[in-house]
Amino acid sequence: MNFLRITSTVLLVSSTGLSAQTVEAAATRPAADIVGVATESGSFKTLLAAAKAAGMVEALQGKGPLTLFAPTDAAFEKLGKKTIDSLLDPKNKAKLAAILSFHVVPGELKAAKVVSAGKLQSLQGEPLTVEAGKQVKVGGALVTKTDIPAKNGVIHVLDSVMLPPERQDIVATAQAAGSFATLAKALQAGDLVEALQGEGPFTVFAPTDAAFAKLDSATLEGLLRPENKDKLVAILKSHVVSGRVLARDVVDLRDVRTLSGNRLAIVAGEEGVRVGGAKVVQTDVLANNGVIHVIDTVIVPTTDK
Repeated sequence: MNFLRITSTVLLVSSTGLSAQTVEAAATRPAADIVGVATESGSFKTLLAAAKAAGMVEALQGKGPLTLFAPTDAAFEKLGKKTIDSLLDPKNKAKLAAILSFHVVPGELKAAKVVSAGKLQSLQGEPLTVEAGKQVKVGGALVTKTDIPAKNGVIHVLDSVMLPPERQDIVATAQAAGSFATLAKALQAGDLVEALQGEGPFTVFAPTDAAFAKLDSATLEGLLRPENKDKLVAILKSHVVSGRVLARDVVDLRDVRTLSGNRLAIVAGEEGVRVGGAKVVQTDVLANNGVIHVIDTVIVPTTDK
């Protein structure tokens, strides 16, 4: 086996926190992925059981790279047996997946990058705040060990389980914003409220009341009539994408396929981002079952699939 001799500056965790120290080490990319490394450690049995229950094992074994902030078994014990049993219940799979994805960040971020970042974007969508001083905390949890390498990323160990903020579903979030009264009325007319309150996740490109006001009043009134329900549903579904597509993902895409089956072209330029011709005026309004991006125009689908 060939080893690469490297000299690097790393951050080591001690009882006094993180400190810079130059070390010379023989290093090679480990053969095991994040799941394999965590399994070999023996300190993450509850985390691995949770990943299995949430259907996230395959994702953590993927190409990545990923950064996992991994709570130990002792960290999970702080939640209490009743809470852990509840999270592992199949009916709470979505909630468990949200908590676990809150511990994962895209990319391979070694300790030095974590400390310098100040804030990280989790796969769950919520930001993770980094507090660096004598000790380093991520999302309020103390980092106790850093830079455990895996072939598809890196693991940092936490002393507590991080819990994402409690949020409402997409419909309730839109209603609370106060700018989507017409959209809410249209969803009710199209019998889509319950669907968007479901597990998801969904990405909704949500036209504001001002966006709906751009439509001819007769056109809007016609769409809300029961006999035009199919047409209304097709329009509303053209604003919804399956999965949680955050702003960081949107700008790297050329188009997205909606629940109506049509594709929305995505154009990013100096003046911002347009989706299906509509300008995105606000991004990443997070809900517990997805994300909302606010647009200034109602998207009317074409017959192209």
